[in-house]
This record gives sequence, C-alpha cells and structure tokens, in this order.
Amino acid sequence: MTHRLWLATPLDAATMAELHKPAFADAWPEEAFGSLLSREEVFAVLGAIGDDRAAKGFVLMRAAAGEAEVLTLCVASEARRDGLGQSLLIEACKIARVRGADHLFLEVAENNEAATLLYQKLGFKTVGRRAAYYRQADNAADALVMRRELGGVKADET
Repeated sequence: MTHRLWLATPLDAATMAELHKPAFADAWPEEAFGSLLSREEVFAVLGAIGDDRAAKGFVLMRAAAGEAEVLTLCVASEARRDGLGQSLLIEACKIARVRGADHLFLEVAENNEAATLLYQKLGFKTVGRRAAYYRQADNAADALVMRRELGGVKADET
C-alpha cells in the first residue's frame, strides 16, 4: 500500500485533534496542536493511504539541540496495520536528521504491544521507564522510554 505524506501547518490542527481524540484518553485539543505547530522546533507529518486526500494519521515531533522527540503519533483505527505508522515515523526521522538531531526519543505505553513492536522493528531500544505515565480507562500504564540513533536513517528505508 502506498502512502501520501506531507508536512503539517497550524491549519492542520483541527484534523490532528480529530485523529488524536479516539486514540488517546488524554486527547489534545486543536489549540494545543496549533500552538505546537507554530513553534520553530516542532513539526508534524500527516499521512493518507493511496490517493485518499483525508489524513489517516500523523506524527508530531520536536527537534532541537541535537535531539528529537516524538510528542505523539496516531493512526486512525481503520488505517492501522498497513504500514502508515511506519511510513510516518521514517519520514519524521529523516526530517529530524536534516534538522540536526542525532538521536530520537519517544515514550510508549508498556501495554501498547503493536506500537512497541513497530518501534523495535525501526531500531528503537528501551532505555528507561516512567511509572504510571499514561492514564487509561480505569488505571494507569507505565511508559517505556525508547531511543534510536538517527545517523543510520536512509532515504530508502522501509
């Protein structure tokens, strides 16, 4: 399946908030996305499937002082398991590398097996843990802190 990827602007904040809402118990409002996207060190990549014009996922990142961080990543439930999350993250890694980041950090809920497997597939290693970091329906989940070097990101990586 092919993916169409593009850089977000603050005008995409509403779309990002709508995608984020069903994916996270603590979903961020449109204003938060707009504010973040107005910052020089923050960028987002949106993605659609095939020729579809509607975004089905995005990754929001910050890159500064040689480091990058995934702030949030989500893919609409109907678009999961077709590689869109991987495509988004690979593209964002390339952008972060161009912006001078040498490594990338992220946090993922320990019980989010699909995301953890994706990150491991892309070369992320667990380097820490944050206890009860994510609020979930009726409990909290620990976050795994993961890290990947960006020096090996290649233009044709899949």
